[in-house]
Amino acid sequence: MKLFATSLLAVLLALPAMSSFAAGEAAPADAAQAHAAPAAAPAMAAKPDLVKGEATFTAVCAACHGADGNSGTPAYPKLSQQHPEYLVKQLQEFKSGKRKNAIMQGFAATLSDDDMKNVAYWATSKKAKPGFSRDKETVTVGERIYRGGISDRQVPACAGCHSPTGAGIPSQYPRLSGQHSEYAVAQLTAFRDGVRVNSLQMTQVAAKLNDKEIRAVSDYIAGLR
Repeated sequence: MKLFATSLLAVLLALPAMSSFAAGEAAPADAAQAHAAPAAAPAMAAKPDLVKGEATFTAVCAACHGADGNSGTPAYPKLSQQHPEYLVKQLQEFKSGKRKNAIMQGFAATLSDDDMKNVAYWATSKKAKPGFSRDKETVTVGERIYRGGISDRQVPACAGCHSPTGAGIPSQYPRLSGQHSEYAVAQLTAFRDGVRVNSLQMTQVAAKLNDKEIRAVSDYIAGLR
């Protein structure tokens, strides 16, 4: 019996050591994993190719938006010097149908993500030509709305997002400076009437503007520089 008790005690004392050894067996693998070379960093996004961007713009966009992005037709927006992130977003939303326009949806459908980036950055690199306000009777009203909003209807100042000069804020708000007033009227009206629905913020703002105010602020925007 004494011999049995001694053997049992020896076995019990050996168990922690065996467990420690088992843990030790795994340790080299854990250590190797801990000291393994870090995973390769994700490849950096490809830089826009301005040569390809110009070629695509010339083939697809120039007929409506001008050879250098300075559209000479009031119905089509000026794209030169616009923030590239904004242009890419709009092209993606035309392609997906989130922004409705039969003509633009057809063109955007032919463009890959790289095409869109190349075109957008090329258009951004072109200098925008200044525009002009035309309606002296309403430009003062437009300036007041653009710079101060309409407090009694909770209409915020356009300058708060698009800057006092209309330069906008990259990656957030588009450049408006010098944009055709006719195009700006069409877009504000589309936001107000629920035709253009790809910006909740603009839908909420435009919903509070009447036709005269939309024309006034659009005319003011055309002369910003």
